[in-house]
Amino acid sequence: MSVAELKERHMAATQTVNDLREKLKQKRLQLLDTDVSGYAKRQGKSPVTFGPTDLVCCRILQGHTGKVYSLDWTPEKNRIVSASQDGRLIVWNALTSQKTHAIKLPCAWVMTCAFSPSGQSVACGGLDSACSIFNLNSPIDKDGIHPVSRMLSGHKGYVSSCQYVPDEDTHLITSSGDQTCVLWDITTGLRTSVFGGEFQSGHTADVLSVSISSSNPKLFVSGSCDTTARLWDTRVASRAQRTFHGHESDVNTVKFFPDGNRFGTGSDDGSCRLFDIRTGHQLQVYNQPHGDGDIPHVTSMAFSISGRLLFVGYSNGDCYVWDTLLAKVVLNLGSVQNSHEGRISCLGLSADGSALCTGSWDTNLKIWAFGGHRSVV
Repeated sequence: MSVAELKERHMAATQTVNDLREKLKQKRLQLLDTDVSGYAKRQGKSPVTFGPTDLVCCRILQGHTGKVYSLDWTPEKNRIVSASQDGRLIVWNALTSQKTHAIKLPCAWVMTCAFSPSGQSVACGGLDSACSIFNLNSPIDKDGIHPVSRMLSGHKGYVSSCQYVPDEDTHLITSSGDQTCVLWDITTGLRTSVFGGEFQSGHTADVLSVSISSSNPKLFVSGSCDTTARLWDTRVASRAQRTFHGHESDVNTVKFFPDGNRFGTGSDDGSCRLFDIRTGHQLQVYNQPHGDGDIPHVTSMAFSISGRLLFVGYSNGDCYVWDTLLAKVVLNLGSVQNSHEGRISCLGLSADGSALCTGSWDTNLKIWAFGGHRSVV
């Protein structure tokens, strides 16, 4: 068979796949006779309301000299680790705003960071295509440098995201620009499983984010520049369990819903979406209408403890608080006092749900606490 014939057959097969995908999309739309907000409105549900003192900025963490790219809370809720373009990881006491550690990184181009479940170690990764582990209890050397306790090398592209497996300091999942996700054994420094890559069901572009289910740590979701999110089971690395379509641009962030049966996605198309992992269906779109100007990209997201609120950071500095039940914006932290002056690059909720931390290209982190009549939602 000639090359021309092969190309022709490949084009025909591609067209067939695209036609089937479109038919599947139309069939799903026929089955989706309503969404979460439509059902809630028919049930007479009322939106969450916020008063002027219900969510206020109570701490400003200043110390980075470059754009803040990533942050993470410890499970015991009072410490935060942040990663910045200044080439440092800083560990903060969220209650006092004091810095407990300032770690100079081997590669300044850091993109992600994470606390271990025990809070004894932090991990980070970036353009060096590796994930570095630092033991916070290790002594610094004579030059004041915190030594790397483990270097996880094996990706062929930048490390975009990392997250420890819940309740395990010995395993971690990373996502990368090489189109794969990897489950690592930190004790040995070796890859336990690779998700994607040569497998047909893997992502076809850079993977930007991962989120591990807290209710079933064997499951995780990934978001990619191929506009899809995929559900993986760490026991079956050869194929994705489900692929979720709907976004029209890069999926920058994914986050599991508190019950573990759903997850949210945020994209460059300006929307967030809620999917059900059991049915594969899209349950809701969270999208604020904009004019003819540039649509702000979604950069980061987090659910409240109950799942009723969705906190979303945007590239224009907005930080919307969505009512997930009615798909309404109930507060914009980008328009209140002490808001950030640049792109919201990352955000995260404390383990008990009582505080939200946002990080920005303005080099600062800000802690927002629930007050007034409300402590946790």
